[in-house]
Amino acid sequence: QLQASGGGLVQAGDSLRLACTVSGLRISNYVVGWFRQTPGEEREFVAATRGNTNYRDSVKGRFTISRDSAKNMVSLQMNNLKPEDTAVYYCAAGTAIFSSWSRERAYAYWGQGTLVTVSS
Repeated sequence: QLQASGGGLVQAGDSLRLACTVSGLRISNYVVGWFRQTPGEEREFVAATRGNTNYRDSVKGRFTISRDSAKNMVSLQMNNLKPEDTAVYYCAAGTAIFSSWSRERAYAYWGQGTLVTVSS
């Protein structure tokens, strides 16, 4: 089971830290990723980690994904937020190879989303 938290309403330029708490799975055995979705749009990849990391281009340099194996959780630190980052953010876990990390179907386990709203 995955539980995402940490969303909220912030202004452009602010920071937020999302947390994905995982139970029933050892994250050291899985890739854990973050996706986001806005109304009417498909869910899109944001970042993933299994020790190494991968990011979508638009968040590189602003977002940092990290994992704490002892706490079995993955965090997404989001800095310099922009209005276009507004979305529901989901965390997910899977066993795919690195080249598939950006694909939804690579993840078998999904948590409920947390809403991030960035005002201009």
